[in-house]
Amino acid sequence: MILQTPILALLLASALASAVALWAAWFGIRLLQHWDLASGSQRQLDLERRTELVSTLFGFVMLIEIAALFLLVFNADRMAALFVGAMCAVGTFNVNGWGFPALYLKITLFFAAALWLILDRVDRLGRDFPLTRLKFATILGIAPLVLAGFATELAFFLNMKTDVITSCCSKLFTPSNEGFAAEMTGLARAHALWLLGAAGGAVLVSGAAIVLRKRGERLFALAGAAFFFAALTAIVSVISLYVYDHPNHHCPFCLLKREYGYFGYALYVPLFAGTALALATGLLKTVANSDSLAGVQPKAIRHLTRLSLAGFALFGIAVLWSIATSQLILFG
Repeated sequence: MILQTPILALLLASALASAVALWAAWFGIRLLQHWDLASGSQRQLDLERRTELVSTLFGFVMLIEIAALFLLVFNADRMAALFVGAMCAVGTFNVNGWGFPALYLKITLFFAAALWLILDRVDRLGRDFPLTRLKFATILGIAPLVLAGFATELAFFLNMKTDVITSCCSKLFTPSNEGFAAEMTGLARAHALWLLGAAGGAVLVSGAAIVLRKRGERLFALAGAAFFFAALTAIVSVISLYVYDHPNHHCPFCLLKREYGYFGYALYVPLFAGTALALATGLLKTVANSDSLAGVQPKAIRHLTRLSLAGFALFGIAVLWSIATSQLILFG
């Protein structure tokens, strides 16, 4: 194991999140068994008091998990210099078999945490704890993800050895290889941009329907998810080429490096945020239908939609900027 401050911070954060998640899940089981707003028993009063504490602490560790995704990737990029064959975060994650599973779990936790935090926020706006049972039932699903994330992250760092020769992005993101990354790389550049444009149009139309006509929330959530995957595909297939000014450099991780002005963060932060907010609109439309949220739900959904559209717009601006300022000519 390589002892570095970011590694210790990530492990401590994951350990804390795991402890709180286990405690919150245990409390959630009790709450689901005994929660009864119509009851004035001492047990119900105790549950209502403790709900606030558990929700606050669990929300805190969910914020930590959101930040931990970016710290994990940033640290992996910085550590690439320690391994033979590594040029970016891809090489670090390929040092052993636990790197990419740890990353994928962190991405999953990012979206789960964001959705739970929004659910918790809306629940607090209701006068009768309308989403409390659902909120704690969701914790029972998130807790295993937190524990699995901690386990894979710990295995990743414990099995990290500097004498390993690793493979990097030049081997992974190439059309000649097999796998999903190779398929994204090999997708025709024009097709990738058309796919991104079509997904962006669907997001814009469905988002406008929510803001102007108060309908289409689930469609907007689906469009946001489609835009997310279309954007990742376009980044690998064509957008990265403009950033690097190189016709064959497809790595989506090198975008996060200092020599490219950390431009990847200008792409990924608004993209991830916009997607999470879009998914939240569909979630709230589906579950936040109680009488006490009748006036809250539509306003919350429209607010989330505007924020999501802003995130996608910032991503689009970053894409256009990368194309406009690049010296590379791919079309025409």
